[in-house]
Amino acid sequence: MNSLYDMMIFLPGILIAITFHEFAHGWVANALGDDTPRLQGRLTLNPLPHIDWIGFAMLFIFHFGWAKPVQVNPYRFKQTSIKQGMMLVSLAGPGMNLLLALAGMIALRLLIPFHQSEWGLIALQLLQPLVTINIILAAFNLIPLPPLDGSKILAGILPDSGTRLMYSLEQYGMFILLLLIVTGVASKIFLPIAGFLYGLLHALVFF
Repeated sequence: MNSLYDMMIFLPGILIAITFHEFAHGWVANALGDDTPRLQGRLTLNPLPHIDWIGFAMLFIFHFGWAKPVQVNPYRFKQTSIKQGMMLVSLAGPGMNLLLALAGMIALRLLIPFHQSEWGLIALQLLQPLVTINIILAAFNLIPLPPLDGSKILAGILPDSGTRLMYSLEQYGMFILLLLIVTGVASKIFLPIAGFLYGLLHALVFF
């Protein structure tokens, strides 16, 4: 984002993506019996409770940032085991982003006939970043490395020995993740995933 115009075009998509992502985590945790997100005011579509202002600033400066993580107490789950519950809570974030991307792509298709009108052009310029940002956020979070959602999703699928291994990596996960980002390895992992997801959604909508 090299200009104020770029920031204005991308800002709505960024706010929607991170807000719905974190809300989805909290909503699923609450549905499973843990009311920690509700008590902390995270069951809201107001972006402010979900924003980590340092991470938000980093996003615009370095194109890498983060939101305020939703705190979850898995020992309060009533509807499922801790392992399965954490997998469902973690799936909720990327899943919500993919639903938003799908909705945005459907809206793009419906608005194509109006692209020559002023309002139609503005809507298309806002919707394309919304789709792209949500797909990238979903793909990035699917990387199976703590603290990303993909680690807990994988931990929910693996046998207990694998689950313990994934959780044991949490103390090193952030350092490993930063190293992958700085060296460019992270983008080589999640960009192909993002490309696949975009192609899949595009095929579904523009069949």
